[in-house]
Amino acid sequence: MLSFCDHNHRNGRREFLRVGGLALGGLTLPGLMSLQAQAAGSGTLLKNKSVIFLFMHGGPSQIETFDPKMTAPSGIHSVTGEVATKIPGVTFGGTFPKLAQQADRMSIVRSYRSGDSRHDIKPIVHKDTLDANLGALYSRVVGANHPDNGMPTSAVLYPRAIDEKMMPAITKFGKFDSPGQMGSAYAPFVPGAGGDMQSNMTLSIPQNRLDDRRVLLTKLDRARWAAEKSDTFAASSELQQQAFDVILGGVSKAFDLSEEDPRVVARYDTAPLVRPETISKRWKNYQRYIDNAQSLGKLLLMARRLCEAGCGFVTITTNFVWDMHADNNNAGVAEGMDYMGVPFDHAVSAFLEDVHERGLSDDILLVCTGEMGRTPKLNSRGGRDHWGNLSPLMLSGGGLKMGQVIGQSDRHAGGPQTEPIERKDLVTSIMHTLFDLGELRITRGVPNEVVQVATAGDVIPGLF
Repeated sequence: MLSFCDHNHRNGRREFLRVGGLALGGLTLPGLMSLQAQAAGSGTLLKNKSVIFLFMHGGPSQIETFDPKMTAPSGIHSVTGEVATKIPGVTFGGTFPKLAQQADRMSIVRSYRSGDSRHDIKPIVHKDTLDANLGALYSRVVGANHPDNGMPTSAVLYPRAIDEKMMPAITKFGKFDSPGQMGSAYAPFVPGAGGDMQSNMTLSIPQNRLDDRRVLLTKLDRARWAAEKSDTFAASSELQQQAFDVILGGVSKAFDLSEEDPRVVARYDTAPLVRPETISKRWKNYQRYIDNAQSLGKLLLMARRLCEAGCGFVTITTNFVWDMHADNNNAGVAEGMDYMGVPFDHAVSAFLEDVHERGLSDDILLVCTGEMGRTPKLNSRGGRDHWGNLSPLMLSGGGLKMGQVIGQSDRHAGGPQTEPIERKDLVTSIMHTLFDLGELRITRGVPNEVVQVATAGDVIPGLF
């Protein structure tokens, strides 16, 4: 990404202008021109919002997170107890005390159901989303890179974005960076996926040789554009200069946490909360628990930095840690929430405080959910098994209405008691946050399939 290789052969214009793997399809001047044209002609299509989708892979328990059901019998109610929130009469699970104090900055949906109990990566990638990450659909509308600075408009953050020594991405349940039917040019950017991400974002040829190529490129393009109208030439020249500005302008700094105030990094850091020596090594997911604790807070910080730099959709996942059967692989609910719930509480709370202080709460929507929920009744080992009829869902920011609980579950948190909120409704709500859906329907160049995905459901009532 953002690198040039000095090969001893002539480089064509297309090869010269390609900026590494910035958007997994190349950032070329035609691409920038297309994106700029779209942005200029979009009218009210874009709402200038970003989305961070924190995917709680493995299937978090609705009961130990946001719906503790302490009036239900033993074996059903939250094994971590409950904690009062800032919303009168509303409690969260006992490992969420920091989030409870910021409940006025979030909306909890207690009637959301994912629809099935399979381990996959719905709703972020599913056949209903054209087998594409929602960020790829976003990029298909706005372009793969931001027109001002070349920032990828969609990214996926795994633990290796923080430390390449962490476990590789779990892909057997689906590829989070899948572009699906959108094509590889719109695949989300994955920092840290191929080694030292920062070193891949630097120039690998001398500055003087880059300047020589700038002069050569200008002469070649002037010859081709000689017959073009002057305004077209001016626009293209401006974009050519922009391409060089992208290469030299430090887009990589957004991905580099060393550029952040160390006090802010420390504020987000979840590593001290779960020490490796406190985790039982009998669990096969031992390393995943460690990676989750050591990376989650910093991943949220990086996501905030990317959104500030122009990225419109960021997916975060920490490698399938929310499974809680209490079998050979996974800890049970009580122990597991110490490994997963405690870092989640700290990281998300730090994020909410940070974006509020920076005046970004209305600009960034945070979505937290997984592929399913958990059985209302504990199994004989103290775990909860797969459950598709009710799932936890939390949203914060994006200019939406906060400080509320939407919908209700039944008395044992086994299903919605009120009108169910479905996956398609969540997807439509996310897309409605990013776009004016009426404008999306009539915008030229947007595939009908993308419009159908974005408008398949209803917006979640009470959010807008």
